[in-house]
Amino acid sequence: MTDVVDADELLRRIRRGQERAAEEERAWRERALSLTATDPEGAREATDRARAYEVVLRVLEEIVSPGGSPARAEGVKQVT
Repeated sequence: MTDVVDADELLRRIRRGQERAAEEERAWRERALSLTATDPEGAREATDRARAYEVVLRVLEEIVSPGGSPARAEGVKQVT
């Protein structure tokens, strides 16, 4: 990343990252739910991936809105 970008472009890139992270979090959460009964290990892995995207989403939100209320997600229940 050697290009110099202005603040507006940086904000656009961060927002695209937020959108992507939110999409991926939803997809992995849905996958975890669908695997719960048939593949508990796969469901655990999907849960971990959903949580990772949730963290990315929260970090990007903190960059855009420092000190704001944290992004609320329904989260994924741990499968044991």
